[in-house]
Amino acid sequence: MKVIDVYKQYFKADCLFNDIQRNAVSVTLTATSDQGMIQYEVTLSFFPHSTPDDFSISYDAYISKEIYHDKGRRSKKREVQFLSEIKIHANELAQSMNSHINWEAPLIEARYD
Repeated sequence: MKVIDVYKQYFKADCLFNDIQRNAVSVTLTATSDQGMIQYEVTLSFFPHSTPDDFSISYDAYISKEIYHDKGRRSKKREVQFLSEIKIHANELAQSMNSHINWEAPLIEARYD
């Protein structure tokens, strides 16, 4: 099994989970390929970010959504499409946790693989 984070970026956010305020979120598009199958998933992990240099991810405020699963392999064309839709999926996930992502306030540059 091969797991690749196609995209990852941290943003300011607002989330209260397990009575702990989370001020940031990690947004990830992950591709998993295994035995001729490919799966893409959008994941969010909210974390406290209590100081500007605090990037300690706490995995209890984590949610994910599979957006694609089929026979095949990684496709750059498909990944461009998924990246154009990532905010839609991420906002749906955040909303289901009564949370908000501040897309205008990235904490790091986007990482692509």
